[in-house]
Amino acid sequence: MVNEMKYNPREIEARWQAFWEKENLFRAVEDPSREKYYLLEMFPYPSGKIHMGHVRNYTIGDVVARYKRMCGLNVLHPMGWDAFGMPAENAAIENNTHPAAWTYENIAAMKRQLKRMGFSYDWEREFATCDPEYYRWEQLVFLRMYEKGLAYKKRTHVNWCDKCQSVLANEQVENGCC
Repeated sequence: MVNEMKYNPREIEARWQAFWEKENLFRAVEDPSREKYYLLEMFPYPSGKIHMGHVRNYTIGDVVARYKRMCGLNVLHPMGWDAFGMPAENAAIENNTHPAAWTYENIAAMKRQLKRMGFSYDWEREFATCDPEYYRWEQLVFLRMYEKGLAYKKRTHVNWCDKCQSVLANEQVENGCC
């Protein structure tokens, strides 16, 4: 007799994800007896919804994190949001909303999507680069670097976008435009 049970992903995935969250299975805790492994993926820009590129890239990292856990390593696999920058600001302008509101709404939506996919992040270490508690440390490090001459001002050529009224990184420029 053939087993007629069918895989019901909505039921099964939700049940296992709730179990993982309840048990804090992906939370990294200090354990000197285990070798540490840190897996950091590029943080997404919270300028819209998750797309297939996110799914592909984060699946690769998640497979590595799970494999390292199965090998007995103490894996730290955090998630954050690269929330300062032109992608989020431009998307907010296009949608006629304040950048902070747009950014935090997208962070919440993207987090729900990532959790639904079951990725094994340590969500207790989540942060957004637009949070004052985060960027105050960046500012402090920058000031220390400036004081030591490691950061400096100079006149040079830059990529300028007239539409955005902003300097662009080389990675943001295509055919002379953003």
